[in-house]
Amino acid sequence: MLIDSHCHLDKLDYDALHQNVADVLDKAKARGVDYFLSVGVTLDSFPAMLEMIRPYPEVFASCGVHPLDIENGFDYDRLKALAADDRVVAIGETGLDYHYQPELAEQQQEIFRQHVRLAVELNKPLIIHTRTAREDTLTILREEGAERVGGVLHCFTESYEMAEAAIELGFYISISGIVTFNKATELKEVVRRLPLERLLVETDSPYLAPVPYRGKQNQPAYVREVAEYIALLKGETVETVCDVTSRNFFALFSGAKAN
Repeated sequence: MLIDSHCHLDKLDYDALHQNVADVLDKAKARGVDYFLSVGVTLDSFPAMLEMIRPYPEVFASCGVHPLDIENGFDYDRLKALAADDRVVAIGETGLDYHYQPELAEQQQEIFRQHVRLAVELNKPLIIHTRTAREDTLTILREEGAERVGGVLHCFTESYEMAEAAIELGFYISISGIVTFNKATELKEVVRRLPLERLLVETDSPYLAPVPYRGKQNQPAYVREVAEYIALLKGETVETVCDVTSRNFFALFSGAKAN
């Protein structure tokens, strides 16, 4: 079993690359990918994404406002109503991104805090985006009691020390195709040092396609390349990486039920 723990199915190219969602899923299943988590980034786009995936019980959803999308609108009560749907197994994508919008740091922090509070209220784990905001991300998670629900630092590119601190809060670390890039030397070492029992794998598709597909649009089928590369780094079999990361997924996202 293999799981793409973070993709954006509503953002894939359905004009030139894929016929529809079923086509995307079939391509992934042909490579042993059985389950998918489609992640929301705005409140306005979430209902359409949820309806897109609803016919497919192997696809779960998360609901949140990405830190780079906060200018598109945030409302706690609306997020709460959307996130109450049974198909929603997590809150997010949320977090902090000071790389692209440092001028909105205070606004990002307040909205991030509200996501964490809602996750605790609904007892659903968090999906965290963090870039150039290590200390503030950890501080908010600690201050808002995120350890009560846990979550995942997705598409991880930060330090081993940050990963270790997040794991102490009950979080998992999700590895994307970035780990296959030649220049990702620090990330490769982080993956070698972290216990496999705290890792997830993802594509973040349509972004960040792994080698040998780098430069093309990413898709859930390519999560196999991520798992294969992690196996190489850790000296494990691909089957072991697939099995352990899949168990980790269902341990974290308890609302996601295997069919």
